[in-house]
Amino acid sequence: MDWVQHVGQVAAIIMPLFNIPLIVKIIRRRSSADISKSWMLGVWICALLMAPSGFTSSDVVFRSYNIVNLVLFTGVVITVWKYRK
Repeated sequence: MDWVQHVGQVAAIIMPLFNIPLIVKIIRRRSSADISKSWMLGVWICALLMAPSGFTSSDVVFRSYNIVNLVLFTGVVITVWKYRK
């Protein structure tokens, strides 16, 4: 891998980590009322539909991003539904 792929790999892993503060914020407030269900489901469904392509891609950056994003955004979905009033 060249430096461009290394930078892309690091960014592909770091970017979905920004879902963690959102999860923590929802848990601390014990409310997800400010999160749009249509936005959340739209993003999650698109991530699920992209997953087969990401899992089978030869591009390690896309594959890494797909796996980390799918896991962490699924955490967002679960947290939003759990704390929806």
